[in-house]
Order: sequence, then structure tokens, then C-alpha cells
Amino acid sequence: MNRLRELSSQVMDVYQSLSQEFSAFQSNQSLNCVEKCGACCNKPDIEVSPLEMLPFALHLFDSGQAEQVFDELESYSGFACKQYQRLSLDGSEGYCGIYDYRPGICRMFGAAGYKTKSGEATLSVCKTIKQAVPEKYAAALIAIQPQRSDVIEQSLIGDIAANNAGQSTAIKPPMIAEGRQRLAQLDYELGDKLMPINDALRFMLEKILTLSYYSQDIDDGVAA
Repeated sequence: MNRLRELSSQVMDVYQSLSQEFSAFQSNQSLNCVEKCGACCNKPDIEVSPLEMLPFALHLFDSGQAEQVFDELESYSGFACKQYQRLSLDGSEGYCGIYDYRPGICRMFGAAGYKTKSGEATLSVCKTIKQAVPEKYAAALIAIQPQRSDVIEQSLIGDIAANNAGQSTAIKPPMIAEGRQRLAQLDYELGDKLMPINDALRFMLEKILTLSYYSQDIDDGVAA
């Protein structure tokens, strides 16, 4: 269990770094998440690694909630991340119930960089942000690839290119793939495989509870 606690501390250190990097880029480009938006959290198929859920799983274990949450996840059939707290009936508005322990992808998604199949850098921006600030989205694309502005969503650019291209700071966006790699390299067994977020939490809780069970057996002098 000590190994998992040390690993959890390392994950949280990476989380702090990722939060700072991605938040700085999003703020710089005015591509911040829309307040109370639950578009991402409303999808239970969002994939994370079990490693990303380790800090929260240990928190549940330490607070005596691990077995209860593990059982709840087994029968959970909700349409969202189980930690999402809805503020509207349809789930379109809400907030993260585990913000301090939220996975890496939740810290990176919204507006971030990724590479196309041809290896070119571009932006991944969620649909809600695109619709909320289309001019900022277009300007950010121009700032990243000014030489290819002729092929970047022509319907959005038009006058925006003339008005905003010079105003946008040409800053390299932090890459989601690189962020995932920084987490995975901490422990490839737990960090390299992706699965739906609720399944990843249950997987991590099962591992922790199993380790705890056998640790108690050893302490009690019972053969594992």
C-alpha cells in the first residue's frame, strides 16, 4: 500500500503541473470552459487510466467509503461520470464533485493541442467553447498555424483573421498526448491502459481493497 501512496503523491504533482500549463494556455487564448457546463462530465465513456483515479480511490479508502462506492459502481447505470453533480435535470449544468482529485484528462480537456495524422499541430476545442467564443477559437487557430490560415474553418475566419491574427499570442498549446505520457510513465501497468472513467475508479478501488485485505491477513499471521 505504501507504494500506491507514493505513486499517488507523484500523480498529484503531475496534476498540479498539468493544471497550471493547460489553464495558462486556455486563459491566454480566452478559451476557458463555460461556467456550469456539464458536456464532458455527462459522458460515462470518457476514458482515463486507473492511475488517474488512484488519488481519489485512496481518499475513499482513507475515509472509509471505498467498499460502499465500489458496490455502487458495480450496479451504476447512470449516463454520466458518477462523480458529476447535476444542477439541471438533463445534466447539461453541473459541477465536478471531486474537483481536487479529478483525472488528468479533465485538467487537460477543453482547449488543448494534438497532432493530426500528418503530424501537424492543431487545436482540440470542445463544441461548447467553440460556440461560446467562435472568434477566439478562430484566432487561436491562426496563432498556431498562421501559414495555413487559408484552410482553417473559412466560415469563421473572414474578417476575424484581419482583426485578431495580430492580437493573438503565438503560443504552442500543451499537448494532451504528452500530458498522458507524463502520467503513464509513472507506472505503465496502471497508467498505459484507458477505460471508461467509472470502470477505472472501480478497478483502482478493487486493487486497493484487495491489497488491504491481504495486508490484514499478513498482520494477523494468516497465510495469504
